[in-house]
Amino acid sequence: MIQHTVVFTLVHEPGSPAETAFLRTARDELAAVPGVRDFTVHRQVSVKSPGTWQFSMVFADRAAYDAYDAHPAHRAFVADRWAPEVAEFHEYDFVAWDG
Repeated sequence: MIQHTVVFTLVHEPGSPAETAFLRTARDELAAVPGVRDFTVHRQVSVKSPGTWQFSMVFADRAAYDAYDAHPAHRAFVADRWAPEVAEFHEYDFVAWDG
């Protein structure tokens, strides 16, 4: 299992209709891509981190993750929405430690 997370800040004003539209579009379009499980949107509340938002989703395995990354809906969202509307981001992909 892979947990894919992205922490980011938008160019939009907090609480603006543009911010809401971006988050809703991401939730609706990205969660619908085959292989995506448990898509969630989180708002950052700690003053210790500069990121404002987080997307998190889970994939069964690397093949599902790679299929998502190559999927036309994901690619279109990145080109049409993510690139022009995200000011800064950090991407984290985790697998469970079996220690």
